[in-house]
Amino acid sequence: MNQANAKEVNADPKADADVKRSGMSFPAVPGIFDGLAEQNMIRAKENIEKMKTASGAINDALLQAYSANAKGAADYAAKVIEFSGANTSSAFDFLTHLLGMKSPSEILQLSAAQGSKNFAATAAQGRELWELTRKVASETADPIKKSFASVLQKAA
Repeated sequence: MNQANAKEVNADPKADADVKRSGMSFPAVPGIFDGLAEQNMIRAKENIEKMKTASGAINDALLQAYSANAKGAADYAAKVIEFSGANTSSAFDFLTHLLGMKSPSEILQLSAAQGSKNFAATAAQGRELWELTRKVASETADPIKKSFASVLQKAA
């Protein structure tokens, strides 16, 4: 078998059909894709920059939220310690007055007054701690909400 016959036997009939159908040679096709690849590369770089900016904004918001939460936790702990001191002082005052009582009726009257005082103080302390908790939660969530809203607006 000579070389001409070998070329005819090994030739792919579909390859010739593709060249005839498209009207372009195979080397011309990469030129078309070069433009598309370049456009896609530019878009990818722009999107990466947007994501870097958004990531930085979100990191800043999380830092602000963490700082607000840490400050709020410290305020809450300080308030609990303050209430603990007030409650301890009230208990010692009650015991001091209790030692000065002479009759059982005075002891009962003092105990009832102390119970009422403790109930009112506990209710007020609970309300104050609840308000502080709401404030901390709001201050923690606000930077995150604002950041995500801003990032979503920029992305849109």
